Amino acid sequence: MLKNRFLALSLLSLAACTPGPDLAESPKNAGITKTESLPENRISAENLAKWRKGNPSWYAAVEPFQVIGEDGAGIYYVGTEGLGMFFIPTQDGHIVIDGGMPDQGPMVADAITQLGYDPKDIKILLNSHAHLDHSGGLADLKAMSGADMIASEGDRSALEGGFYLGSEDEEFLFAPPVKVDRIIADGEKVSHGGVTLTAYITPGHSRGCTSWTMDVEQGGKSYEVLVFCSATVAANRLVNPPQYEGIVEDYRSTFDKTRDWTPDVFLANHPGFFGLMKKRERQRAGDPLAFVDDQAFGKFITRVEGWFIDALQKQSAATTP
Repeated sequence: MLKNRFLALSLLSLAACTPGPDLAESPKNAGITKTESLPENRISAENLAKWRKGNPSWYAAVEPFQVIGEDGAGIYYVGTEGLGMFFIPTQDGHIVIDGGMPDQGPMVADAITQLGYDPKDIKILLNSHAHLDHSGGLADLKAMSGADMIASEGDRSALEGGFYLGSEDEEFLFAPPVKVDRIIADGEKVSHGGVTLTAYITPGHSRGCTSWTMDVEQGGKSYEVLVFCSATVAANRLVNPPQYEGIVEDYRSTFDKTRDWTPDVFLANHPGFFGLMKKRERQRAGDPLAFVDDQAFGKFITRVEGWFIDALQKQSAATTP
């Protein structure tokens, strides 16, 4: 049963990365929730090997590069062909968004080193959502740098418990637990070293799914960058029983909230969402604004909302007597 569950999840996760069939800072200690000591890391080498085999793009190397920005500032890509992780250097230490799979913290650190920075100087860790392919490497990055982990209340329990909310006993979905040092709320800002990011809670894919925006200067102009959490259904149960109470309402609220967003630069934790490889090719060919497209996110979220509607109909029909 677990083997079949794993295969299904792998396929769903891969599907989430590909086109559909039609195609001012709070005080440092504000919001911290006291918790008991973290549980042990329960993920096994055997399960990681299965994830690697089922999702090879998640482990396919991509040379780290600057997405947009000048003079060492801006935002850099430090992920793989299938998983998006992002690095934001500042004069006072650095910021990382997402850590990839449970064995990829050192890989992210190596990418940062390749860019000429010291991963030990990471000061802030941010997360899009508490699923092992995005939160898995955060514990290692925190251990090597001593950085503060900032996350939403909705995802705190999963991050600190090392589980997938609603599938707490599913061993294939375990992640290394990571302590949350500060809780972030919708619309709250994280400012560090002259860089300010704004958190937007966009729940559904996870209960505390968090999208991040920041402004980046290039060529004398400011560009709004969005690192979107996700809104795909993937492995989530929408009904009977839902992955968590209120999940359908959360998805709908996220679509309502984001439908009119027009960020200049759309990034996400799965490169397939925003066409990383093609845009990187254009950038390497000499286009410094290859990632600028204020229509890209709108097209994406419209497509994903259609996938959600289809998934809800199919799951509801499958459970109707």
